[in-house]
Amino acid sequence: MEGVCPHPYLSNITGLAMNHYIRIKARSSGRTGEARTRCWYLVCFGRRTVFLFYVLFCSFSSIARSGPPALIPLPQELQWTQDRFDLSKAQTIYVPQKALASVVARFRPAALKKLTVKQGHPGAKETGYILIGLDELQAPYHAEEAYQIRSSESSVRLIANTTHGVFNGLQTLGQLISNNRIPGCIIKDYPAFSWRGYMVDVGRNFQSVDQLKQQIDKMAAYKLNIFHFHLTENVAWRLQIRKYSALTAAANMTRNKGDYYTVADMKELIRYCRERFITLVPEIDMPGHSEAFTRSMGTNMQSDRGAAIMQDILREVCATYDVPYIHIGADEVSITNKNFVPGAEALLDSCGKKVIAWNPGEAKSSKTMQHLWKAEDRHYKNDTIGKYIDSRFLYISDMDPENTVVTIFNRKFFEQDHGNKNLLGAEICLWNDRRVADQKDLLIQNTLYPAMLTFAERSWRGGGYDGVSFAIGAGKPERIKDFEDFEQRLLDHKREHFAALPFNYVKQTGIRWKLLGPFKNNGDLGQSFWPEQGGASLKDSAGIPVTGGTVWLWHTHYPLTGAWVQDPRTQTTWYAYTCFLSPVSGTVDFWLDTKDQSKSGADATPPKGEWDYNKSKIWINRQRIDPPVFQFAGRKSGLLEDPLVDEMFYIRPPRKIVVHKGWNSILVKLPVDQFDPLKDWQVPPKLMFTVIPLKKTQGELNRESTGWLFDPGK
Repeated sequence: MEGVCPHPYLSNITGLAMNHYIRIKARSSGRTGEARTRCWYLVCFGRRTVFLFYVLFCSFSSIARSGPPALIPLPQELQWTQDRFDLSKAQTIYVPQKALASVVARFRPAALKKLTVKQGHPGAKETGYILIGLDELQAPYHAEEAYQIRSSESSVRLIANTTHGVFNGLQTLGQLISNNRIPGCIIKDYPAFSWRGYMVDVGRNFQSVDQLKQQIDKMAAYKLNIFHFHLTENVAWRLQIRKYSALTAAANMTRNKGDYYTVADMKELIRYCRERFITLVPEIDMPGHSEAFTRSMGTNMQSDRGAAIMQDILREVCATYDVPYIHIGADEVSITNKNFVPGAEALLDSCGKKVIAWNPGEAKSSKTMQHLWKAEDRHYKNDTIGKYIDSRFLYISDMDPENTVVTIFNRKFFEQDHGNKNLLGAEICLWNDRRVADQKDLLIQNTLYPAMLTFAERSWRGGGYDGVSFAIGAGKPERIKDFEDFEQRLLDHKREHFAALPFNYVKQTGIRWKLLGPFKNNGDLGQSFWPEQGGASLKDSAGIPVTGGTVWLWHTHYPLTGAWVQDPRTQTTWYAYTCFLSPVSGTVDFWLDTKDQSKSGADATPPKGEWDYNKSKIWINRQRIDPPVFQFAGRKSGLLEDPLVDEMFYIRPPRKIVVHKGWNSILVKLPVDQFDPLKDWQVPPKLMFTVIPLKKTQGELNRESTGWLFDPGK
């Protein structure tokens, strides 16, 4: 019957005519997901293709693999050809320059490890080889990181201006390899921004060197080049200082007591980064965020004695570590010693270090690089001398898994398509103020790897969209298409490269809703309106069309941030409605939520029997879904030492919901009272929800959405 998929695996099999169509689409777009989407719709909803399924068939998985590989970041210039380079017939990697041999030998993709690396050039008539070398390449920006790949049936050539460019090309080459083949292609690539960073706060929550190396490996694989290492906080001082051993004494730490990085640890991390063409930038926060210093030294950092100690510390750091930059923080502090920050800037400058500080902050030297963290800081637009780094709305600890990817993908750093000598680039930041029970929770709760790959795409390719948008495509077809393309590549990488690592993003572009409202509730959050009363047709009612597994109607930082509701009103209630088509009856796992818990604050846990503090509700097939039974229901805000355990949908077990074969309805109710985060800044109102059906998977680490059809017109 048209409109109902007769078998749950029907979307995996189709006929030869369909196979031909899919191959053409995948080749032209570079998206294996195009094949997956078209296959579902045409097989399940087209009479002729359903008929073809019973007559002629082929494996969907082989169809998906027949398309070009998914590349992240997508190269600036990419052209696919009909050629294929067969690695099973290759024997040699030629490296003309001796200086490249060690980099190629060590960092070539695993599939090329069996090939012999030789210094020199291939013979005039030789085929079946790979050549990796230095040559002169032109690039509009940052030519020192540019590379070019040409792959044909007879050879693969990777050339670059520098060893760093070769390293970048090796990362792309590794992604190109599939089934022991490299597709024919011509790639010309270079970064839009020179500074592509990731900041991790180990002052508040210590991470082992091994876990940090895991993250650095992934940074390198996706061409990030700055590892910003936030080492000191009120909680603890984590960097060994030989002259002042009390700084890292367990008694002077309030969390992860006794955990710090020795001189040997620090040098190893610097070496590890440098080998992967990543610059480690240590941050020693001063004079704020320094209670650990005060406990250890018995004096405030801005006192005369404290300032003298800090001068000693900075001299030791500069003499011990071969790093070009030192980040001094210098924000969120009341200055009592007007000479402290200028003195630190001058000392570091005299030691040959480039200084970075947060802006807004207290570092005013024209030589100090300004690291932006608030949206209102825009004086960089008229500054032709200073250098800037953008981390505005790039705190991944403030985001949920689905929104993290959407927001970062939408960003346009500095409102510019590419960087320049003043606007260097951007950093994502992991500020987990709250204590975690296990260091691995930092990667899970902050959705690190989906955020990192999305940021790698945007910071390398440049572009993006003006403003800060939490909406997929913002209703614009071309933007929706761009995000769908990236999402599919992201999910391909999830399956291919993150099977053993946390990657809690799932496909959401097919989940369509209509928003109904606003209804004036006059502060009565429990007030009922017609969408939940059953008297009117929801499918025939006009509403705002939106897309997403997580949908943001409004965010605390409005109007600096944009979401689906363009003109949010206080004391109103909204509803979201849709239907999904299940091929079978049974119990299905769902991610469900109406609240986003920030990890960079001490948010409160919803009260017992509630989804949030706004009395939100969810119905599936007109049955109200009970809220989670929170372990610490009603826990007040401000308790940073209490780890999160089940407060977010992606760290608690999915909800099991009975669905029936055919169409199933979903209704979400979202009331709000006042948009006033000052009532308790750690419990800011956020009008949003998450509803995502999940597939059965082998483990709980990396779930996948069902990919079912959603239609709010049913």
